[in-house]
Amino acid sequence: MRRLFPVTDRTAGPGAGPDPDGGDREWSLAELAEAYAYPVPDGRRAAWLRANMVSTLDGAAQHEGRSQPISSAADMRVFGTLRALADVVVAGAETVRQEGYRPARARAEFAQARRAAGQTPVPAVAVVSASLELDFTLPLFTAPLVPTLILTGAAAPQDRITAAEKAGARVVIAGDGAGVDLGRAVSALAGLGHTRLLTEGGPRLLGQFVAAGVLDELCLTVSPMLTAGDAQRIAGGPPVGVPRRFALASLLEEEGFLFSRYRRD
Repeated sequence: MRRLFPVTDRTAGPGAGPDPDGGDREWSLAELAEAYAYPVPDGRRAAWLRANMVSTLDGAAQHEGRSQPISSAADMRVFGTLRALADVVVAGAETVRQEGYRPARARAEFAQARRAAGQTPVPAVAVVSASLELDFTLPLFTAPLVPTLILTGAAAPQDRITAAEKAGARVVIAGDGAGVDLGRAVSALAGLGHTRLLTEGGPRLLGQFVAAGVLDELCLTVSPMLTAGDAQRIAGGPPVGVPRRFALASLLEEEGFLFSRYRRD
């Protein structure tokens, strides 16, 4: 994996450089962690929300309902690194069901860094769900190293809230009605001490974060594949009134896969 363009990143540091001998090589996890480090808090934001998504050349975020077929080993290294840097991973209920979400697992390579940063051994998973129609017998709820969070609205069914809490999940109210106010969700997570946020979608949830104006950074893997069909884009839902401008922070490449990182201007 190598840096393609020497993009200046004033907030996260220089990251790793190419092989001094001029050849390509696989970056270490420590180098990836440095390259993708969260910015130092500056007091302007209570939390930093980063999204991690993958897309084919023709814009498909999934193939046959899942992202794995358009991913790669390098993409999964970045995926694991981004998770290891986060306090909490936010995902929509449909993505949790389709992708078969499990609790985050502890990784020895990141254990010391997480302790030094005052983080729990693994990031919590936060599921965004209005209905709480989730299978609370799954390991995501019954066997996580840190309790799974559920972000929902005040009008969520009380019996489902009770079932979630009985399974060991922590329910966080972030909305006055049935749905979730994602701006309030970000604030609620920050209030729990989760300031390094990562969302892995799906597309509808990412679209809602974009519409709410709370997305700070997009880590987008461009997969060198074409799928055609009518698969979703990385962000769905109604369009925003004015396109949101992001600035390129870094760009890496491995075996034709591009790993871009964009931040809000």
